[in-house]
Amino acid sequence: MGYTDQRFNVNLSILFTELPLLERPAAAAAAGFTAVELWWPWIETPTPDQSELDALKKALDDAGTQLVGLNFYAGQLPGPDRGALSVPGEESDRFRANIDVAADFAASVGCKALNALYGNRVDGVDPAAQDELALENLVIAARAADRIGAILLIEALNKPESPRYPLVSAPAAIEVVDRVNAATGLGNAKFLLDLYHLSMNGEDLPEVIEKYTARTGHVQIADNPGRGAPGTGDLDLAGLLDRLKKAGYEGWVGLEYKAGDRPSAESFEWLPRPQRAAN
Repeated sequence: MGYTDQRFNVNLSILFTELPLLERPAAAAAAGFTAVELWWPWIETPTPDQSELDALKKALDDAGTQLVGLNFYAGQLPGPDRGALSVPGEESDRFRANIDVAADFAASVGCKALNALYGNRVDGVDPAAQDELALENLVIAARAADRIGAILLIEALNKPESPRYPLVSAPAAIEVVDRVNAATGLGNAKFLLDLYHLSMNGEDLPEVIEKYTARTGHVQIADNPGRGAPGTGDLDLAGLLDRLKKAGYEGWVGLEYKAGDRPSAESFEWLPRPQRAAN
């Protein structure tokens, strides 16, 4: 099976970044893709002008691309931050201000998955206090996602690149998923299974897939080492996606890799064009 039986989408916050944001959906469509995902595009503000939201919606609609995943406000990402929701003070307030803005935008474009990055540990702040704040904010976010018929995603990152991020294993992220679902009773918090991050952590990927596929709401891939396109590193991504499929995963697989020194459109040769459009 390999890559032939997957629903791929392109992450427009890491690919096609050589273009302005509003030109990226059309570039993805020109490369043969019909589905895309995004980190929160306005890193300076959780509450952009409605005109900016409308312009992004128009760009997605005009290109014929479906937005299938969107991050809530996550601070400076790309940059030093790894989310805002557990960071006391201004950043937590900004996350909270963003919740309904992000959910309403997702609803306007039919996006059914919202990713909430946990945030880094802060010097001088009790980790337990950060976790308490995180749960409060994630409960609000889960309810907002539920209001629009969406799921809330909780992602594990990797310790080498995100040393201050507390969720650096699949079990750590799953624990937060369970905590949020227990608090809301909604059951709409899910695990974002990123094969690159988990491999960087040295996790047993077949075991993670076997244990957690049923609680997985979204998958992202990049090869390791290097975070490049499939085939540039050592991961058997085709085999791992096969395992996910056999374990019952039918959701999206986000291409969240770096194109390297070449234009993004040239980084998809591993995936035959007929398999790029979402089936």
